[in-house]
Amino acid sequence: MDPLRVLAGALTGFVVGMTGVGGGALMTPLLLLVFGTAPMTAVGTDLWFAALTKAAVSWRQHRACLIDWPVVQALWTGSLPASLVTVWAMAARAPDPATVAMIRGAVGVAVMLTAASLLWPRRHTSLDTEPSTAVLSGKTRALTIVAGAGLGVMVTLTSVGAGALGAVVLSRLYATRLSPLRLVATDIAHAIPLALCAGVGHLAFSAVDLWLLRDLLVGSVPAALLGAALASHVPQPLLRRLLGGMLFVVSALLLQSLR
Repeated sequence: MDPLRVLAGALTGFVVGMTGVGGGALMTPLLLLVFGTAPMTAVGTDLWFAALTKAAVSWRQHRACLIDWPVVQALWTGSLPASLVTVWAMAARAPDPATVAMIRGAVGVAVMLTAASLLWPRRHTSLDTEPSTAVLSGKTRALTIVAGAGLGVMVTLTSVGAGALGAVVLSRLYATRLSPLRLVATDIAHAIPLALCAGVGHLAFSAVDLWLLRDLLVGSVPAALLGAALASHVPQPLLRRLLGGMLFVVSALLLQSLR
């Protein structure tokens, strides 16, 4: 067991537990830049890492009644079919240098978008002001499904975006319906089946390093539980801004490596 891998898993898991963000945006660049993992393997391994780490904390949030299930179901309606189509398209074309470069560049762009979503000031308007148990309005549900489809493609291709980009979508559509803690819980609940769906596809064409995944999870699961327990006591806006600044640096390094 590699202590550095365990430490990387713990640090990422702690951030995921506290904010719902960072499973792909932090871990995939770490796998690429620090551990030298091949891009396809980095994406596939991180999808399983994110799904299992978030599953460790999601049950706590479900028991606390923090998850908005109507919103989650609307996101799944778009994201899961989009993920399956993307996996099929990736499996139909064997990895080659052009594909590897495309994935690495896509990860860099996705991390940059994630950073921007964290630093962008939140609006205080919402398209849906109903309580969390209410059925979604037609327009809001349609927009949520479309957003879910976009997330499904992005997450399957790069393993990045289910947390941060999902959170920014929810904050724009449901600013009054979802409190910060409910937003994080809803975002995590949506991300788990999406990451599993994409992860199964990557596993089918051998793009998952199971030994690497084991080391990462040894660190991430207990750290994620600790982060979730402390989430209500930490200033979320400050933490998200710090994370956003760090992700901008990571994305710049990723994009620079393509030259």
